[in-house]
Amino acid sequence: MLQSAPDPLRYEHLSLDPDDAGMKLANLITPKSRILDVGCGTGVVTEIIRQQKSAAIIGIEPDAERVQRATARGLDVHLGILSPDFIKQHGPFDYIVFADVLEHLPNPAEIVAMAKAGLKPGGSVVASIPNVAHWFVRTDLLAGRFDYQDCGIMDATHLRWFTRRTIREFFERLGFQITALDCTVNIDLPDYKRRVPWRWMSPPFRRRLVGKLAAWQPGLFGCQHIVRATLPA
Repeated sequence: MLQSAPDPLRYEHLSLDPDDAGMKLANLITPKSRILDVGCGTGVVTEIIRQQKSAAIIGIEPDAERVQRATARGLDVHLGILSPDFIKQHGPFDYIVFADVLEHLPNPAEIVAMAKAGLKPGGSVVASIPNVAHWFVRTDLLAGRFDYQDCGIMDATHLRWFTRRTIREFFERLGFQITALDCTVNIDLPDYKRRVPWRWMSPPFRRRLVGKLAAWQPGLFGCQHIVRATLPA
């Protein structure tokens, strides 16, 4: 049980680690594309994509404080929520990004269907989505626990849950084809420190070990799903 509401800025740190979600999302994008980042927060992923891909990228974010922080970075971020009018005014796009956003929505299919209308033919949604089938969650369920946390897979603000299989089904039902499906591993998750004897392992060894496990069984050891879902050209 959480003692207080999660920090609204808990994920707002810029990381260029190639194994982190921001860089993995950027690697799924073609340089110099037109991109919309939905629910972009303070623009952390927006900035990574702009830097790495020389992209023409805009963001939309419902929280005024986060928009202010994003514009202070020099980013083009609009206050509001995704709507047909916004898409009509600013689209179409080569890519629409949902970086750890879909799990926070009461009806993610409705929003992705709306985004679909804002994509060019052959355009893609790229998204990072927590993996509720991670082995931490599975072992907790076996013990009768489903405890929310202030961040991570069991973030208390998550409304929807996805596995590797249900992500594929989700996008295919909406008319997309999955053209990339990867994962992050995040060896810094608190659960690793709590459940695994990390102190006996060097950081490079930890990364190699969990990376190999995730490559073998991404649905079990992946922390976030990294997906590119593409429309027919």
